[in-house]
Amino acid sequence: MPSKQPEFIIGRHPAVAALKSDQEINKVFIQKDLRSDAIASVIKLARERRLVISMVPKTKLDQMTNNENHQGVALAVAAYKYATIDDLFARATERDEAPFFLILDELADPHNLGSILRTADAAGVHGIIIPRRRSVGLTSVVAKTSTGAIEHVPVARVTNLVQTAKELQARGLWLFGTDMQGTDYRHWDAKGPVALVIGNEGKGISSLLKKTCDEMLTIPMIGHVQSLNASVAASLLIYQGFNSRHPLVN
Repeated sequence: MPSKQPEFIIGRHPAVAALKSDQEINKVFIQKDLRSDAIASVIKLARERRLVISMVPKTKLDQMTNNENHQGVALAVAAYKYATIDDLFARATERDEAPFFLILDELADPHNLGSILRTADAAGVHGIIIPRRRSVGLTSVVAKTSTGAIEHVPVARVTNLVQTAKELQARGLWLFGTDMQGTDYRHWDAKGPVALVIGNEGKGISSLLKKTCDEMLTIPMIGHVQSLNASVAASLLIYQGFNSRHPLVN
């Protein structure tokens, strides 16, 4: 399962060493208007790895690093290591169950991801897939919100969700997306190998990923508010999957 790591790597030499290793790095922060060979090396290595580089004022770096001696450099790293897609399949095989995965399309709120991890663990989901860019990662806030579930639900981070979705389909999974228009989620039968796609809090599922889904599910609403928090909607759908996979026996 994932192992804990610091949220930031600070200092020029530690940053260079991390960038030369296979360390998972989410983002690179460089102090504005700072020039040196060491800073140039950090930027060069970050670009070679196609990492996001953010030029920020010294006050921002001071705040992020609790006023530690950052030397103008901070690398935001994952609080937990990520799994692979094969790890997710292996988890299903270990349990002798058909795979049940979640795909989270650019979820932005760490509290939502943490809450979804809790529900996923409770309902027996075998793993979660998130995109490498434009998505919240496994931060300390996510870990805290998950109340320990992050230790038990593997999370894979991929470069291209659409490509990964097609790979899952090629490996026998059916993909079910969420939308305002679709089949009532209460009719969803998730007995076989499935992946449930949850969209971004504001934009929903991207159009390309939506086209890749085999079927869309919707949550009917009769109240005045016609939308649900992403983690609440995910929980309802996850437990419908649980209900169909573990039906009550009279």
